[in-house]
Amino acid sequence: MELARQFAAEGVDARYIGYFVLFNRQQFYEAHDLLEDLWLPDRHGPNGSFYKGLIQLAGAFVHLQKNRLRPSAALFKLARTNLEKYPPMHERLFLEAVLKLIAGWLQFLESTQFTQNPLGVRPDPQIHLILATA
Repeated sequence: MELARQFAAEGVDARYIGYFVLFNRQQFYEAHDLLEDLWLPDRHGPNGSFYKGLIQLAGAFVHLQKNRLRPSAALFKLARTNLEKYPPMHERLFLEAVLKLIAGWLQFLESTQFTQNPLGVRPDPQIHLILATA
């Protein structure tokens, strides 16, 4: 929680911070819902596709939690498409790591031909913001 306070002190939107806190607790639906609140008013703005990609990423894990493997894979692909539009470091997020996370989960789903849910088999997904450097 200390990191959340540091990000807030640096002017990072609480909903954006909350997305990562919830995501890393495996509360994907709640993370999706919280970031959607930030995205909706500015969905056509410069970060529209970025937030949409993160929302889709959380949504992919919601589908995994419900054992919906193919819809999960479809959302992983949509998230990847939206996030690839941005530079490797965007909004304090190292997107290359996020794209690798997506690729790994998608590869597992496709390699098992959608017969095995990777939740519980793979380590829990984690994504982290980066503090500003002086």
